[in-house]
Amino acid sequence: MTRPGVRSTGPVATATTTATGAAPTPAPAPASTPAARRRAVPGSLWPYLLVAPTVIGVALLLAYPLGRNLLISLQHYGMAELIRGDAGFAGLENYREILRDGEFWQVVRRTLWWTAVNVVLIMVIGTGVALMLQRLGKRMRTLVLSGLALAWASPVIATTTVFQWLFSSRLGVVNWLLVRLGFDSFENYSWLAHGPAAFTVLVLLVVWQSVPFAAITLHSALTTVPTELFESARIDGAGGWRIFRSITLPVLGPIFGLVLSLEVIWVFRCFAQIWAVTKGGPGGATTTLPVYSYRVAQSLHRYDLGAAAATLTVLLLVTALILYFRQMFRQEAEL
Repeated sequence: MTRPGVRSTGPVATATTTATGAAPTPAPAPASTPAARRRAVPGSLWPYLLVAPTVIGVALLLAYPLGRNLLISLQHYGMAELIRGDAGFAGLENYREILRDGEFWQVVRRTLWWTAVNVVLIMVIGTGVALMLQRLGKRMRTLVLSGLALAWASPVIATTTVFQWLFSSRLGVVNWLLVRLGFDSFENYSWLAHGPAAFTVLVLLVVWQSVPFAAITLHSALTTVPTELFESARIDGAGGWRIFRSITLPVLGPIFGLVLSLEVIWVFRCFAQIWAVTKGGPGGATTTLPVYSYRVAQSLHRYDLGAAAATLTVLLLVTALILYFRQMFRQEAEL
């Protein structure tokens, strides 16, 4: 029998009703719930906790090798020290020896020339391909993008091997085609035995491997530009070059800067293709800084000199990128 004014809902309501007829206060949530754990961490710490895995991964994969390389460059570290594990401190002696080497400065100039040629070709061809994709139909665009993606996804050594077959002196397709076109001097021509020819083959190889990334990235950025801008420019009588210079390039300036920076880094530190095809030859004509540091360390067993050359390579690359970023930010501030 229930009290007046209290509605019975069965045994559960009867059991949970107090003597005064009011429902009891709900029990607090356990401290182990996700909401409680989030409240236990101050809000200012969450960004650091979220980026901590990435920072730790970068430290393990990049910071430690760089630090170890820097340490070796400041020691006397040859084959004997590698075996005994008792390298002594050398200070800046290794850097002085590298900087006094005339071959090192020749390699620096060659590396800068190598980077400039490749990056210019990659950006020009990649931009042209991206603009061409804008004018293709849906099916043809899908086909071209698929081909670019496959070329980009191909392993570096596999692509390098294909280029070695293409430019083979006796059975290469390139020599066969040139002879068919009337260039008889290319009969059994050895591309990798001549410095300029080997340099040209490597440039073609690196450009082939790099253009897909630049083209796909720039094409993706072009799809974000409103079509009304191009239509208005065409109505006003602007040509293709004027539209590119006045609309496309300013709008996509940050993306161009990003792609250019990534290509400079990738080309500057390029090693696998050069080593697999020419090993820096013939006569050092294709030796760049990464190849130079590797040859010094492995051929002479002077790991300290190789580490010093590698450290100088990183410093040159970082300096060039800092100067470029400063110029780019200054131009953006003036706009």
